[in-house]
Amino acid sequence: MRLGAPIFVKYEDAEVWAAAVQAKGYRAAYCPVQLGADSATIQAYRAAAATHDLIIAEVGAWSNPLSPDAAIRQAALEKCKASLALADQMGARCCVNIVGSRGEKWDGPSPDDLTDATFDLIVETVREIIDAVRPRQSYYTLETMPWMYPDSVDSYLSLIEAIDRPRCAAHFDPVNLVNSPQRYFHNRDLIRDFVAKLGPYIRSCHVKDIALGKNLTVHLDEVRPGLGGLDHAALLRTVKTLDADLPLMLEHLPNESEYDLAAAHIRAVAQSEGIDL
Repeated sequence: MRLGAPIFVKYEDAEVWAAAVQAKGYRAAYCPVQLGADSATIQAYRAAAATHDLIIAEVGAWSNPLSPDAAIRQAALEKCKASLALADQMGARCCVNIVGSRGEKWDGPSPDDLTDATFDLIVETVREIIDAVRPRQSYYTLETMPWMYPDSVDSYLSLIEAIDRPRCAAHFDPVNLVNSPQRYFHNRDLIRDFVAKLGPYIRSCHVKDIALGKNLTVHLDEVRPGLGGLDHAALLRTVKTLDADLPLMLEHLPNESEYDLAAAHIRAVAQSEGIDL
């Protein structure tokens, strides 16, 4: 397994980027180049990653390819295809996006999202993205979400089976699956179930934490690793059974200091479990 996080260093050179990643003790990184980068730039960063034994974990394709607005949907589809192509050129483990929403907010809840019709539209959409790009090295993956597919282990497995493309894989974000007190208190079982059923498909993993509030009705808040109830020891023990290069990526923290604290917590848990990050 390889820990990674965003880097708070301005860089215009691949060696500067690689040195910044290593200075933080990370062995995985988010994609360091943007869409539209020329082939020479892409190859320079890919070469630097290889030279310094860094894994490019994922290229984010954050957009709404399910939007009811035709123009937004089309633009999102093009972004997803371009992002998957970049992931393939970079040798990234995956391109990742949420499925999107049929509602007003691209990553928000809508009554139209958890329906059979939307499930079918997701299948059609992911097939279109993969078939247009035909990646040879990377994979297209869907980030789990609390209120849209894939919102459970079984719905994720059903999607992968329905999409039926070898280059469709899985992205693991256990915090995003915790959408009830039951899952919160039994998140160790949730983690184990996900890896048992989807382990061979998992290409990257987000490492966060979640806290259950005490005020009515139910309040679940994403927090810095170590400040919530996610069982990180169980997470590390469970994903250790997967491939040695699996990226564990920190995200959604406000500044470098918070990332440093999060990394320290995950490393301490790993050390207590005898796991090398």
